[in-house]
Amino acid sequence: MLHSLSNKVVVIAGGAKNLGGLISRDFAQKGAKVVIHYHSDDAHTQAQQTAQDIINQGGEAVIFQSDLTRLENIQALFAFAKKHYGRVDIAINTVGKVLRKPIVETSEAEYDDMFATNAKSAYFFMQEAGKQLSDNGKIITILTSLLAAFTGEYALYAGSKAAVEHFTRAAAKEFSYRGISVVSVAPGPMDTPFFYGQETPERVMYHKSQAMGNQLTQIEDIAPIVQFLATDGWWITGQTIFANGGYTTR
Repeated sequence: MLHSLSNKVVVIAGGAKNLGGLISRDFAQKGAKVVIHYHSDDAHTQAQQTAQDIINQGGEAVIFQSDLTRLENIQALFAFAKKHYGRVDIAINTVGKVLRKPIVETSEAEYDDMFATNAKSAYFFMQEAGKQLSDNGKIITILTSLLAAFTGEYALYAGSKAAVEHFTRAAAKEFSYRGISVVSVAPGPMDTPFFYGQETPERVMYHKSQAMGNQLTQIEDIAPIVQFLATDGWWITGQTIFANGGYTTR
């Protein structure tokens, strides 16, 4: 049972920027030791900056680059964390790739890429976390509120994320004997570059109109939920939490 983040070791996949970067900073501010994973060379500077911001505030953080669509890289990430800090208490996966495209226009390569990034990497991240986490740990994955939407053009994105709900439920059952709870958070369309690259200005206005306050989901609204689930919310497991300002539900 994790009621405090002080001296806890947290692995954050995709922890360099946007929501992942905010989670990294927030957890460190509460006393956690943070392992910031990032994927691309382009994110290296952001990962370094996030880690430096944490260190400047008196916290502890290290960075690790790898492609999590390969199992050996996921294993290496957890091995790095344990070598550096001795254990892992919390594993958070914010990794995701979005594609808005009609079904008839998508390619086999796009299908393979989306499922490798959104489903395969999440599955093996959970698997390794289930092996490496300390007892009473927490596994949290960021999904999407599109799981509850009836819409077109996001089949590969929503479909590849939907698989992770089933992984979450199974892992929650399988890991519960060690006190490890497993949960997913499904934000609405978030006000980050991740979202805007797929949408037109008109569609952005529509998405905003569907939530409270006529706004997109803010990363500042999601990070505290993740923090709660990792601490006092430990009793919540096997669930997908839809946090989207009323954008959609099921």
